[in-house]
Amino acid sequence: MAWLEPVTFSGRHARLEPLERAHADALADAVRDGELWQLWYTMIPRPEAMAAEIERRLELQARGSMLPFAVRDRGGRLVGMTTYMNVDAANHRLEIGSTWYARSVQRTALNTECKLMLLAHAFDKLACIAVEFRTHFMNRASRRGIERLGARLDGILRHHMVMANGTLRDTCVYSIVAPDWPTTRAHLEHELARAR
Repeated sequence: MAWLEPVTFSGRHARLEPLERAHADALADAVRDGELWQLWYTMIPRPEAMAAEIERRLELQARGSMLPFAVRDRGGRLVGMTTYMNVDAANHRLEIGSTWYARSVQRTALNTECKLMLLAHAFDKLACIAVEFRTHFMNRASRRGIERLGARLDGILRHHMVMANGTLRDTCVYSIVAPDWPTTRAHLEHELARAR
């Protein structure tokens, strides 16, 4: 995985660190904050499945298709997970996804700062030509959040996935491409400067 190596990012509101098995108990507590697994249109692990989800992500990392992170708030508490995923090193593309945050930190500067750190690394260090975001058509909050970042809707993949409850997911695909990055960076830095 020479193109994408584990890395830690630290900001004023958040810290992203390589995901470890030792994070399981604290992340199980974090996912209880809002009972996030009950959102039918997401794939957020139940507390009792957190260790298995961490294992799944670490196996994908070993195969070179994912780089998972644990997310800490400014006080050092583990509050969620995010990843670089669907890594395509040959084409310098990746997706930022499989992200969830405890309810108590949603709609705070934490997500903005996490995305700024991940995007800056992707475009400035990895020389990505595009970074994707994907979400369920019905996940309006996620779609609004992705759009607030400055990502543009590329299209909707109809009947893209079968969800655990048997429903079919229409997947909204968004991206930020390299020429967009300077404007997107300025926007996210402006938003963070206004955050308390």
